[in-house]
Amino acid sequence: MQKDQRSVRDLKIGEKGTICCLNDAEMSLKLLEMGCIPGTVVKLNSKAPLGDPITIIVNDYTLSLRLDEAATIMLKK
Repeated sequence: MQKDQRSVRDLKIGEKGTICCLNDAEMSLKLLEMGCIPGTVVKLNSKAPLGDPITIIVNDYTLSLRLDEAATIMLKK
């Protein structure tokens, strides 16, 4: 991870970020199919009581992700 990047996992509720890349080759196809495309703005919508899973808003729909999936979605700072 570069200094000017962070992951979706690092967002606070209500915070937004722009996807710059996906770090996991195996998971990237799944995430791309769900709309997690570089250049797309995402917003952290909620976290489960124990922190996992989380929900993000991508292209006006809500997507539920496990924390390990969210950690592979890198955002521009």
